[in-house]
Amino acid sequence: MIGMFAYNIPFASIFIMMITAIITPLIPNRKRLPEKLSCLSIAVVGLLSAYLLYELTASGRTISFNFSMGHFPAPWGNELRAGPLEAVLSLVFCTAMLLSLTGNFSSTAEDIAPARRNIFCVLVNLLTASLLALTYTNDLFTAYVFIEINTIAACAIVAVKEGPETARAALRYLVMSLVGSGLVMIAICLLYDLTGHLLMQNMHNAIAELVATKRYMIPLTVSLALITAGLAIKSALYPFASWLPDAHGSSTNASSAILSGLVLKGHIFTIIKVFYRVFGLNVIHALRMDTAIFILGILAMIMGSVHALRQNNVKRMIAWSSVAQVGYIFLGVGLNTVAGIAAACLHIIVHACVKPMLFTAAGGLSNAAGHRKGLHALMGTFYVNVWAGLGLIAGAFSMMGIPGFAGFASKLSLTLASFDHNSIVWALTALAASSVLNALYYVPAVIVVLTHNKDARKNFTAPAPTMSYKISMCIFLALNFYLGLFCVPLLRLITRGVNVL
Repeated sequence: MIGMFAYNIPFASIFIMMITAIITPLIPNRKRLPEKLSCLSIAVVGLLSAYLLYELTASGRTISFNFSMGHFPAPWGNELRAGPLEAVLSLVFCTAMLLSLTGNFSSTAEDIAPARRNIFCVLVNLLTASLLALTYTNDLFTAYVFIEINTIAACAIVAVKEGPETARAALRYLVMSLVGSGLVMIAICLLYDLTGHLLMQNMHNAIAELVATKRYMIPLTVSLALITAGLAIKSALYPFASWLPDAHGSSTNASSAILSGLVLKGHIFTIIKVFYRVFGLNVIHALRMDTAIFILGILAMIMGSVHALRQNNVKRMIAWSSVAQVGYIFLGVGLNTVAGIAAACLHIIVHACVKPMLFTAAGGLSNAAGHRKGLHALMGTFYVNVWAGLGLIAGAFSMMGIPGFAGFASKLSLTLASFDHNSIVWALTALAASSVLNALYYVPAVIVVLTHNKDARKNFTAPAPTMSYKISMCIFLALNFYLGLFCVPLLRLITRGVNVL
């Protein structure tokens, strides 16, 4: 049995971030106090998540528990559910969010007007709260509420950087996100009408009964298709990802790191819970949704990399790379097995740690080149900002799947999980082709930043990286190597978490 303190951690984590979002606008913007308070709150929630993970696994057996909020019974009651997988993801999300903020302190000060910095902190706190809620919730309507909070905050965090290009990107992001939210809402209404429940486990039992009796199969299929399509749009699954490069390429470095590394993952994990906890893998297979997700995952892996090859802007290249990495995750989900979902969750963690590092590194190198973002403008910037250069190299090697780096561990897990699938040839071919394509655009970028160019370096006037930047990048690098070298215990823990999901 877990203690009462640990039992209340999921609710307390969400509550802390919501309260911080309320308090932040009231704090004077002196000595960057709002940002420091946000970082402190995220750090506290991260420590609580680590303690929860310890409590859930310390007894030697993997457990999960439900936390009911309020006094209303199902189907209207709100419920949080916590297991090892949720605790791990919460810890990773908080760590990546904290490092994305501290690693980009200086660039945030340059890109965001002083009057908007409190607003930026509010949005960061709301995003963190929504990610935690999407991770822990066991109620589809609560998930929808925080999907909307996530949407508004994510679009605003793009628009917080002034400029016409940013405004256009934020508006396009908002339109696409609202389309996705609308589809999710319609699907939830259909499911509630079919099952009479909103809590995921209750809904699962009702759906199993409907499938067993072959009743309402067409409405059930439509609801599954709608909620999958809506969350796929919000997760930037190809071909619904055209908004992502503009949003990430024109926003601040911290916003890009948060959006790519974290925001997308909240929606993807919601899809996993809908598949596994609401419908069940057998129903997903019977309705052929696993095949659709599998095909779209392969398409995203290839087309995301193809688009990345055509980019000259380093942030847009990394953004299109995120589309390809989202494809890897959906490939694992499309395998429709415990091993496949566990491998997909491992890739979520890897991407949440590596992609913010890449955006933070790209921002540091661009600043070293006089805020120019073109690849050729970054020539020799490694020798101006070594920490950023190391982050780009380690992130590139990880995305390519070089042994010893984080990306290799998750790609190997996806490869091994594919052996139990009927379409193993397609899966392995896509994994190999995507890794080669990753190398075709990451290797030239690494070569450019490592190339000596004395004439270009004469124009580099960027200040030395701050201590917070160095510490954040050092932790990012350590996480990258840890995930690459010691992923087996983590994968076992994730697998146990999936089994009790």
